[in-house]
Amino acid sequence: MPVTVPHIVSDVMTTPAVAVGRDAPFKEIARVMDERHVSALPVVSRAGRVVGVVSEADLLPKEEFRDRRPTRSERMRLRSDLAKAEGVIAEEVMSTPAVTVHPDDTLARAARLMAVHHVKRLPVVDAEDGLRGIVSRGDLLSIFLRSDEDIEEEVRRTVVSYLFPAHAHAIDVSVRDGVVGLRGPVHDTSLIWVAERLVNGLEGVVGVESQLGGEGSGPHGPASEP
Repeated sequence: MPVTVPHIVSDVMTTPAVAVGRDAPFKEIARVMDERHVSALPVVSRAGRVVGVVSEADLLPKEEFRDRRPTRSERMRLRSDLAKAEGVIAEEVMSTPAVTVHPDDTLARAARLMAVHHVKRLPVVDAEDGLRGIVSRGDLLSIFLRSDEDIEEEVRRTVVSYLFPAHAHAIDVSVRDGVVGLRGPVHDTSLIWVAERLVNGLEGVVGVESQLGGEGSGPHGPASEP
């Protein structure tokens, strides 16, 4: 079926990626983050393999415990943070294993990983864990910058014309701020839900308002949500 394949990570990732080595000093890590305006950096081995990620959250324990001794309760609960507070190089403060994606992973998979692991950036690696790029939350949101005109053309070409070739001329397609409106008669009402699902799956679509119905009938059901 000629529906556009969802965008993949390589379509939106930033390359080349900025990274630090295992032995990068603490202050160098902070300086690179500040200069590059990023909240996390991949840590790579000498062979270029991603071995961890160091983030702002990994650096903050050093400041948190600078002027006070942790309580007994904190020593029990915050062993990892306390170890990082004493770290002076990337290998000692990084989070490992790194949460990564591959260039051909879908943006949906990248978004799920970010949500599950509560991270804002993911290193993009090849089959040997070599660093290929970085994908951020902002990169994933870029798909919603697609124009309404572009979305409308794709809905007509890949969904309406394919599912309802005999009635394509009678189906009205409108797009406003990423919300797709479908209105008109169709011969086979069993395909209406298919059309709605396919449109919802197109990149840049925020929602679908369907008023498709059988020939001679009223509009079909309530608006669907993504």
